[in-house]
Formats: sequence, structure tokens, C-alpha cells
Amino acid sequence: MIDVQVLRASPEVVERSQQRRGAPVSLVSQALEADLLRRTALTEFERLRAEQNAFGKRVAAATKDDKPALLQQVKGLAAEVKAAGERAAVADATFDQVFRTIPNLVLDGVPAGGEDDFVLMREVGERPTFDFPARDHLELGELLGAIDMNRGAKVSGARFYFLTGVGALLEFALQQLGLARAQAAGFVPVITPALVKPEIMAGTGFLGEHADEVYRLEADDLYLTGTSEVALAGYHCDEILDISAGPLKYVGWSTCFRREAGSHGKDTRGIIRVHQFGKLEMFVYSDPAEAQAEHAGLLAMQEAMLTDLGLAYRVIDTAAGDLGTSAARKYDVEAWVPTQHAYRELTSTSNCTTFQARRLNTRFRGEDGRTSPVATLNGTLATTRWIVALLETHQRADGSVTVPEVLRPHLGGRDVLEPTA
Repeated sequence: MIDVQVLRASPEVVERSQQRRGAPVSLVSQALEADLLRRTALTEFERLRAEQNAFGKRVAAATKDDKPALLQQVKGLAAEVKAAGERAAVADATFDQVFRTIPNLVLDGVPAGGEDDFVLMREVGERPTFDFPARDHLELGELLGAIDMNRGAKVSGARFYFLTGVGALLEFALQQLGLARAQAAGFVPVITPALVKPEIMAGTGFLGEHADEVYRLEADDLYLTGTSEVALAGYHCDEILDISAGPLKYVGWSTCFRREAGSHGKDTRGIIRVHQFGKLEMFVYSDPAEAQAEHAGLLAMQEAMLTDLGLAYRVIDTAAGDLGTSAARKYDVEAWVPTQHAYRELTSTSNCTTFQARRLNTRFRGEDGRTSPVATLNGTLATTRWIVALLETHQRADGSVTVPEVLRPHLGGRDVLEPTA
């Protein structure tokens, strides 16, 4: 959640952020009104409780003859205190409900607008051209014995698949390459749970506008995560972290699940938009003053991966209206997909400032000894979708695919993926 002090002292800052997101500005005034009612109710409750405590001392010092009347007054005062406490609790819950609907404050420089209002930061690499009819990733995957959508649908339904043979090996190779690079950069490897409690899912901001994309196991009151960011954000909840030696950095792998609600008819061919996939995610806990520098570092690692894999890509500064609830700024890295004649998102990195940490009560102790919320950042370093761009970019006329040099050590030295018989 945002800092309540900012809401109180500078509501115009929150309103401006809402406007840039295209989100309801009226939430700001609603939250301020609810905050005032909450504080008024709490003040009244504390006044009555102080009066009750003072009256209790009078009863203790009263004579035997005076006590019956005083005890009768105590009962009436106790009833008032109880009622005031209930009013304060309701007012607090009402405020919390409104306040939590306000998304993170977008950072200065983030473009306003919606999905199409991003700012292009750079394009890198040459888009591949072919002197033969290019095949899409699914046709290539089937030729290589790497992707089986038909059996995925037979076993699990639409938007499920099997990665087989070199397809499975390619997925593992990508994850291993990313993991090795993350470790070299000081990230601690983690295999995270795929199921989390509601308070963890809510704490990361995934139960807001995108709640319909999350799978829920009602019988167990648990959620399937769509990214290991969720579990990694919850890893240090209710803790005070020592980041005096620098940010805490983790790289988490997990199987991820997304319902892809509202995407019917979009990217139904192949493995671009599916319900289950593997993902390697970087996650950083840092001093808020260092968050923007850490964000740039995550983006640099992502770009280095795509460059070394020989993929043409572009980096965009995502517009405010296309940010998730928790993100204050997000960069998307999109690779060129030849058969679609378009850039498609392969990875993104978000600076969530202190928004998630406030919800999850994750703090650090500053030089003055006081505790305050940390900043959290995340960025994907490899995921199943990368196979799409790899196969299409490095395809050859006979349906074989050249393996990028950086992946060869993770594929047993193999330099070409050959079609199966």
C-alpha cells in the first residue's frame, strides 16, 4: 500500500498518479474521508477508555457506602467503551478496504496513458530475414519433436502442452543459463512454493484488478502463483532485514499458473499464452534510495541474456495505465517474433518501491536505528515463452534450429537441433 502520510499531507500527488494510470481519482477523497472517520472513532474510543481507567481508580479508593453507586456507573461506562471500540474497528476496516484499492504511486517520468502509450527506449539487434518460407514456433516445435499441443489438450485442456525431447532440454538450458548468471551477480537460488496463503497473494497486489487470472484452491484456501515473485515477496514478511551490506537478492524458480481470463481468441496457437509455464525470477529487497539503480541493474541482466541468445529486441517504458497494482515503474523487453512481424514481450522488470513491503510488513533498520519499509523489485530472467523467439529466430530452411553459443554448454554441446524422423 502507499504511505498514508503522503495521502494525508499531499493528496494531490496521489490524485496525479491516479490520473496518469487512468484510475478513479475519487478514491483519494474517499480514502481521506474514511481516514478522518477512523481517527475520530479511535480518538473517542481512547478518550472513553482513559475515562474508564480513571474511574476505576476512584472506585478502588471509594468508601464502602459509595462503591455500589460507582460500580453502577462503571458498568454503563464499560458499555460505552465497548460500543466505541466496535465503531473504531468498523471505521478502521472501512478505511483499510478503501485505502488498499489505491495502486502504487507511479514514479516521475513514467508515461501517462494505457497499453499503447509506452515510450520506446531502444531497439537492439537485427531482425532476422530468411530466403525461405519461415515456420512459426509451433511448426518448428512439432518438426523437432519439442512441442506437443494436441496431447496437452487431450490431457489437460486448451492452452496446455507437453515439452518433449529437445523442447524440455531447451527449457532446462534456458533456466540453467539464467541461474548461472544470477548466481555470478550475487543472487541466492531459491525453489519457491507454487501455493501461497491469501494474505501473501493480497500483499503482493495480485488480488486486485487481476484477481480473475489467479487460480484458487477453495478447499484449502490457497492460491497458485503466476510468478515466484509472490512467494519471494512473502519470504521475509513480518521481518526486519539487515541490508547494511547491500540489497538482499534472490533468484527463484517455480512452475507458474495463470487462468488467462479475458484472453479468449488471443495467441491460441502454440505456447505464447498458456496456463502453465516455467519461470526464473529475480527478486531484490533494497533500501528505497537505491531502488532505481537496482531496477536498472535487473534490466541490464535481462538485456544481456537476450543479446547473447541472438535475439532482436526492444525495451519499452510501460505507460502508467498498463502497470500492475504494485509497480511504480515497469520496463518490458520484447523480442522480435519473425512470423508475427511483431515484438512480443519476453520479460519485464518492476520497481514496486515500498508498496508490497508495507502490506507484508517487511522493514529494514536505517543508520538512525529506526525501521522503515524496504523497496522490492522483480524481473524475469527466463521463461518458457522465450522458446518461441529462439526457435523462430534461429531456424533454418530444413526445419533445424541453430543453438546459440551460450546455450550449448547447457545442451551437452549440441549446436543444432535437428528435425525428428
